Amino acid sequence: MSEEIAPVAPDMTDEVPQTPVAPTPTLPPEAQGKTNGGPLGCCMGITIGLMFGLLIGLIGFASFGSAILTNAFHGDPLTYVRIATAIFGGIGVILGGPIGWRIGKRAYREYDKPVVKDRKSKSKPIPKSAR
Repeated sequence: MSEEIAPVAPDMTDEVPQTPVAPTPTLPPEAQGKTNGGPLGCCMGITIGLMFGLLIGLIGFASFGSAILTNAFHGDPLTYVRIATAIFGGIGVILGGPIGWRIGKRAYREYDKPVVKDRKSKSKPIPKSAR
């Protein structure tokens, strides 16, 4: 009969403990360091830019631009309105993000935490029904 040889566990005594390596920063340079309202302003700018872009795409392009493209390409005017709305919405997002970042850095600041009084020291009156 053949004997099976069990695998030998590696000797753990020779291993040298390694010091943990500090993680590299994953934030962009403008978000590192001092906290500011740039990211919050960027979200605000993207939202407002998207809304204005969609508004311009739907209202401004729906009457004038779709008539020009329909005559030029002989297609469905609603398709051209949808395409223009998507394009204007994308332009609004691209322009609104950096503008909102700048506004956010000026308008939104990090404030000190509020000081809350310790209310545990005061005894609460006992209701008459519990007496």
